[in-house]
Amino acid sequence: MKPPRKVKLVEVGPRDGLQNESVPVPAAVKVELIHRLQDAGLRVIEATAFVSPKWVPQMADNAEVMAAIRRKPGVSYPVLVPNRKGLEGALAARAGEVVVFGAATETFSQKNTNCSIAEGLARFAEVCKEALAHGLKVRGDISVCLGCPYEREVKPEAVVRVARALDDMGCYEITIADTLGTGTAGKTRAVLEAVMKHIPAQRLAGHFHDTYGQAIANIYAALECGVPTYDSSVAGLGGCPYAKGATGNVATEDVLYLLDGLGIETGVDMGKLIAAGEYICGVLGRPTHSKAALALAAKCKAA
Repeated sequence: MKPPRKVKLVEVGPRDGLQNESVPVPAAVKVELIHRLQDAGLRVIEATAFVSPKWVPQMADNAEVMAAIRRKPGVSYPVLVPNRKGLEGALAARAGEVVVFGAATETFSQKNTNCSIAEGLARFAEVCKEALAHGLKVRGDISVCLGCPYEREVKPEAVVRVARALDDMGCYEITIADTLGTGTAGKTRAVLEAVMKHIPAQRLAGHFHDTYGQAIANIYAALECGVPTYDSSVAGLGGCPYAKGATGNVATEDVLYLLDGLGIETGVDMGKLIAAGEYICGVLGRPTHSKAALALAAKCKAA
């Protein structure tokens, strides 16, 4: 298949990028980051998660963040919900889109959501039914599709089973995630081709961590499969608390550099995106993980 002419970038920095931070990030900072990202042209920004503050304390300010966002026409602010209680919080916060998240392996499912794959899917089915009844869009994420920290290799058939279940629940888009960042272009293609026998590429998304430096190569492989949507995190922020050793998500700046180079339309302004990354890195007191942002900044200084 030919790569899509237009790609949707799903910015996960405010949620996935910050959820692992040990020092609380003020709600005002998260809101300012979201505003900067939408001003850069991003049209889907994962804002927060309605999860237990006991397990993810960084997301305890979810309602405060949602209430403070200056909602921009044409921009979606999906939120993560693990169960019915999370959905109730999302509805109260006037969320327009929710994300349910399962896993391709039993062990990761138990570690991440404290239930089996089957139990998790049953829970998500209930959430999806109620969310759709309230007019919300539902996106489904599948973790550890290209490698598991506990079970190592993941067969494409395991990913297919979860993807088909999420499809049956009414998820409009299903994300194939390389949570550990161990995937390669070949593995990416194999998993996507298996899933695409049941779900068209246009309804799939890729979520790649860059632990082994393979995220851009994996995205290119997914583009060749016709996948038009990719999660990314500004400045490469993030990691997974249940995948030891996994580093940040692929940097939005690096993905944008790839797409711009291929002449693929995104609607995102690189200069404003880099500025958003500089803002949050300044708050966190660390340098960006984006190679493109570092290179372009060095080029500007040299000019």
